[in-house]
Parts: sequence; structure tokens; C-alpha cells
Amino acid sequence: MNGKNFRLPARRLATVATATALAAGPAVLGAAGSAHATGDKGRASAVVLRTGLDVSLLNKTVNVPLAVSLNEVQAPQSAEKATLTAQLNGVDGGRPFSVLNAEVAQSKATVEDGKAEGYTNLAHAKVHLPGLPLLSLIEVGQVTSRATCEAGKTPTATSNLLGDVTVLGKKVTLTAGGTTDVKVPGVGDVRLDYSKTEQTSRTAAATALELKVSVNPLKLNVADVQGTLTLAKATCETPAEPAQEADPSTDPSTDPSTDPGAGSGAGSAGDAKPQGEASDEGLAETGGNSMTPYIAGGAVALLLAGGGAVALARRGRS
Repeated sequence: MNGKNFRLPARRLATVATATALAAGPAVLGAAGSAHATGDKGRASAVVLRTGLDVSLLNKTVNVPLAVSLNEVQAPQSAEKATLTAQLNGVDGGRPFSVLNAEVAQSKATVEDGKAEGYTNLAHAKVHLPGLPLLSLIEVGQVTSRATCEAGKTPTATSNLLGDVTVLGKKVTLTAGGTTDVKVPGVGDVRLDYSKTEQTSRTAAATALELKVSVNPLKLNVADVQGTLTLAKATCETPAEPAQEADPSTDPSTDPSTDPGAGSGAGSAGDAKPQGEASDEGLAETGGNSMTPYIAGGAVALLLAGGGAVALARRGRS
């Protein structure tokens, strides 16, 4: 009697599900394309030293860009480097010029298991500029930076400084997130930003030291250096969270007991009615209504009573 009621909701639900999938199709594809374009696997990078300096020699008749990157690595393909020196050619009479020397200069970038991380470590390092062969632009004991982006968690960025920092021969005290200006008469000016961090919902970046440099030793135009220099920077971008797979044990398509129409004769969600009305509709399809059980019960009682009367009449005749 209820076979028709079981099948009808299933057809209605299938139609609604198909229409919903077709309507959502383009939006789902668009979201997937956007996630892929922004790096759904995550990204990380790290660099020990990066310079963006302009060097003017010989009374500014020769301009040489001092663009150097040391131990710059990027992931998703995990990478690690530990070169200890960075050199520049063509600014010291044709001889190689050492920009940075360090006892430790390590950078590492990894993306694995839903986690992207960049890390740098620089220790006992000295940075030199053309025109200052004996005086270091900056000397550091140890600086580290780490940026970590893990799926489902807030990205973090940190920088740490151990030991002293000396700029143009002067020891300086730095404050995390603050700016320090160092001025040396006859040599130049350096502005330092220590522990610069940036964080969004999906990215993080940490820079141990960023220097804005303006150097002209003794104003003799031996070398005029302008620009920026970055030490120990790490960045990351959060990988996409893995898709949640549906539990087969709760899938309506595989478990008849979860059919919304099972046992109640109810239609689809859009046709839902109170239980009483749904029962009446199911009985109406077979020619009955809600009073049918009572009428049937009364008929049986009358039938039994009539049978008893006939039996008594026959017994009286005999």
C-alpha cells in the first residue's frame, strides 16, 4: 500500500539534487580555480641577505646597482641553503667585493603535511659596502626569523635577536617592532627596523633586520650608497585544508532508513506537511481516510454479532 509513497520522495529528491548540482557547478569550479591560482598547496620562502642598493663611484660618474640575494629558497619544493659569503664584482677595481661574511647563514623553506614554513638563521655576520673596506655597515651576533602557516590555524611570524648589534662602528639597542636611527658624522646615516612582522588570515612574513642606508664616507665621493638591505626574512602562505570526505554510513543514497519518505509517506523537503496530513494523503491514494480503521473495526464487530444471532436461531429450531 505504501510502495508508491516510498518511491515518490526518492524521485523528487533525485530531481532536486540534480538541479542543485547543476546550479552549483559553475560556482564550485570557480572556487577551485581560484584556490589553485592562489597556491592551494601553500608556499614558503626564506632569504638570508637581500640588497637593493645603488652604488655611485668616482664622483657619481659610475653607477652600479648592488642587487644581491644570498641563500634565497622557495617551496612547495622544500629547499635549504647554507652559503656563508656573498660577493659582488665590478665595484672594487675589478676585484670581487665581499658584501657579507658569516659563520652561519642558513635558510630553509618547506611545505608538507598541510604546513608551510620559512626559516632563516644568521650568526656572527658582517656586512660591508664599497668605500668602507674596514668599517662594517652592520655586525650581528645572531638573528633568526620564522614564518609558519598551518591549515586550520592562524599564521605566525617571529624574529629573534641574540648578542650585540653594531652599526657603522656604534653599538645600538634595538626594540622589537621599533625603528632606530644611527648617524655617524662624515660617514652616513642608517635607519634600522628590527623584527618587522606581517600577518593576515592566510599569510605571514618576518624580517629580522631591515636597513635603510645613506652612506657617503667623509663626503669625498669615494662611494655613495643609497637604498635598502634586508637580513633574515621568512614568509609563508597557508595550504588549503583537505576536503572532508562524507561518511558512507550516513549517506542517504546508501541507507534506505534515512529516506525522508520512509514510513511516513512524506514528500520532498519542499512539499513537507504535518504528519497527520501526510498520513491522510497516503490513505487517500488507496481510497481510504483517517476514519477507515474505525469503520473497519465496527464492521467486524457487527459481523461477529450477526453470526452469533444466526447460530442461536438455528439452535432454537432444533
